This record gives sequence, structure tokens and C-alpha cells, in this order.
Amino acid sequence: MNIRNLFRLAVLAASLAGAAKAEPLTFAAALSRAVREAPTLAASAARIDAGRQAAIPADALPDPQLTLGLENVPIEGSNRFSLDSEAMTMRRIGVMQAFPNRAKRAARAAAAQADIGQAEAEAAQTRLSVRRDTALAWIRRHTAEAQLQHIAALVEENHLLQAAVRARLAGGKAAAAETVAPREEAALIAEREEALRASRDQAIAALQRWVGAAAAWPLAGEPPAWPIERETLLGQVRRHPDLVLLDAKARALDAGIGEAQAATRPDWSLGFAYQVRGAQFGDMASIELGFDLPLFAAKRQTPRIEARRHERAALDADYQSALRALTAELDSDLAEYRRLQQALTRQRDVLLPLAEERVALTLAAWRGGQGNLAELIAARRARIDAELRAVELAGARGEMAARLHFTYAGEPS
Repeated sequence: MNIRNLFRLAVLAASLAGAAKAEPLTFAAALSRAVREAPTLAASAARIDAGRQAAIPADALPDPQLTLGLENVPIEGSNRFSLDSEAMTMRRIGVMQAFPNRAKRAARAAAAQADIGQAEAEAAQTRLSVRRDTALAWIRRHTAEAQLQHIAALVEENHLLQAAVRARLAGGKAAAAETVAPREEAALIAEREEALRASRDQAIAALQRWVGAAAAWPLAGEPPAWPIERETLLGQVRRHPDLVLLDAKARALDAGIGEAQAATRPDWSLGFAYQVRGAQFGDMASIELGFDLPLFAAKRQTPRIEARRHERAALDADYQSALRALTAELDSDLAEYRRLQQALTRQRDVLLPLAEERVALTLAAWRGGQGNLAELIAARRARIDAELRAVELAGARGEMAARLHFTYAGEPS
């Protein structure tokens, strides 16, 4: 086999591999890929691992200290600063271990666990944002492509209309000026198609942030039809990641209060030392106990405790404020969802059938020689607007449903 054939085979294999990878991207697959590949979630997982590692030594004793020293060094007389055996100078080596009080160690352990909880809450918050933004980008692309399908059908209809106008012109039943209107309509359709392609490309770019190259894969399926019920969503507001994060911060502040209170209790330390003296004196050993003396708690520890308590009170107020904001936002989004639902129903059940009826009537009149082409073009334009508006409303309702579901319901049921 020559080099050219080998090259062709390699190109064919690469193209087949690319085609195999470009599998349809369903809504569920996009969410799964985003959760698996989003760099922000990888960063959150690393922070959780870091917190868990930091919690391991949180309540451990501090490392022991090695102490070295010289004792009884003469500083006067003929033997001043002498270290020979005639002086009573002792070379000292020892070890010292500090023992923080039990409450302080427990508070440090609680603070480390609170840090882990805070990192997990932040990860949940990031996960919600990733899933919600992925869902919105997928739905936007789905909406744009559904509108492009309508545009493709309109292009075919426009070609048929131009052919009909030319046939009527050849038969002497139409004026030459009538050939302009279908071409103007074709230009307007092309302009709308370009705008929709730009919207589709923008949605792909937004989706690419979360799913990478899979954002350009062909879409498959429809977005889920989530049940949108106020009582259900309202009952889950307190599980919102923003509130869960505030709860985690509250636990961290509680641990800080406990640590500040533990600082009012004395720590202690224990040390052992071995002293080497001259041979005529003999070696010695010593033991040492040390205690902290928190004698000025009113100016040192107590202000720290009060500062933590005020921070805790502020966080409680922040929690209530966030709860009210989320509840108000929920009611506002639900009102918008209901409006979109009603508008979509009216568009599909009333306005779109009326637009189609108008096109049918004006087309029949034009074919019968009783109507003019301008009225037909205007009716077709109104139908185009009605069709694209129906798809747009369906997409907007889907986006609002996704926002409500992922913001308040959390993980999919």
C-alpha cells in the first residue's frame, strides 16, 4: 500500500471518529457533561478536599519544642563567661510540650468542620449555577433552531410564491411590479434567518463554556416539562444554596465564638530538661510546668467574643433578608411564568390560527383575481411573525421553568 492510500485511510478514519463523537446532545446529556467537566466544579471539589485535609490536625496538640541553653554562666570574676569544668555552668537540653485547653481544641475542630461545610455549600451553589446556565443555554439553542426550521419552510413557500407570480405574469394576469414583492419578502426572511443564526451561535458559545466542544453537536429531544407549583417550590426555598451557605457561615461563626470563649481558660505546658555540668558536680534533670494567665479578659478575650456575637447577629439578619429576597423573587418569577404561559396559549390557540386564516383568505382572493399581492404579502408577514412569536414564547416559558426548577427545586427529581 502506497503513501497516498495510507493518507486517505488516515483521513477517513479521522472523519469517522469525528462523526462518531458528534452524537446528539440531549438536555440530560448536556447537564451531565457540564457537571462532569465544568472547571468551576473541579475547583470546588479541590477546596472541599483541602478543607478535609486541614481538619485532620485541627484538634491535635502543637508540635513539641526542643530547648537548648546555658545556665549559671559566670559574668564576673576571673572565670567570667567561662564554660570550663571549674565553673558551675550547665549545658541544658530539653523538650517542651504545650497543652491547649480541651475547649480550645474542640472549638478548632468545630471550626475546621464548619470550613468544610462552607466549602460544600459553595460547591452546591456553584453546581446549581452550572446546571441552570447549561439548561438555559441548551433551551436558547433549541428555540433558535426551532425558529430556523420555520424559516426554512417559509423560504420554500416564498419560492413557490415567486413561481406563481411569474406564471400569472406570463399569463397576463399580473403586473410586472408584482414580481418585486416576493423578492422583498425573501430579503426580509433572509435577514431574520441571519439574526436567528446569530442567536443560535451565541447560545452555542454560552453552552461551550460548560460542555466544551459538545456544544456544537446536534441537539436531540425536548427540554423536560417540570411541574411548576408555588407551594412545592416555596417549601424548598430554605434548601436554596444561598441559604445553605449562610447556614454554613453561621456554624463557622459559632465555632469562632467557642474558640474565643475557650481563650479565657488557661493553657498549660510541660517540659523536661537535662543539664550537663562539670564532672565534679554531676549532671542534673529538671521538670517545668507553665500556665497561661488570662488576667485581662475584659480587654482581650471578651471583646473578641462580643465581636463574634455581633457578626453572628448580622449573619442572622442577612439570612432573613436573603430568605425574603428569594421568596419575593420566586413570586415574581412565577408571575412571569404565568404570563408567558397565557401568552403562549393565546398565540397558539387564537393569534396563529387567525393569521393562517387571513393568509388562506387573501391567497384565495388573489388567485381569484379579487385581491392584490400586497395584501397577501402583508398577511404572510403577519403569519411569519405569529409563528416565530409562538416559538419564542415557548422558549421563554421553558427558560423560566428551568430557572424556577434549578433555582428553587435544586437537583432534578
